[in-house]
Amino acid sequence: QVQLVESGGGSVQPGGSLSLSCTASGISFTPLSMSTWGWYRQAPGKQRELVARITSAHNPNYADSVKGRFTISRDNAKKTTYLQMNYLNTEDTAVYYCNLARGTVLDHWGQGTQVTVSS
Repeated sequence: QVQLVESGGGSVQPGGSLSLSCTASGISFTPLSMSTWGWYRQAPGKQRELVARITSAHNPNYADSVKGRFTISRDNAKKTTYLQMNYLNTEDTAVYYCNLARGTVLDHWGQGTQVTVSS
């Protein structure tokens, strides 16, 4: 059974930084390396939205709202994805979820981690 465990959320002042990580278990190296990692977020009263995604070829793409501020990366050997978040603002406050997916074969979610940006 695939499980994703996130860590690194917390509270920070505007302009600050946080780093999130998400580690998979219950999946072997090859199918994991062929999958896409994604970070999503959901703010109160809003729909879940894609923040960043990194493909099996390590190609990242970002939501316009985080471009230039957030960086997604992956380490297949550690079965982990990272989201470095810089220059955070109050609109980044949300629960952040990681996702590991590959077509219709794989689609797993982490439990979510709270990120709060406030002064």
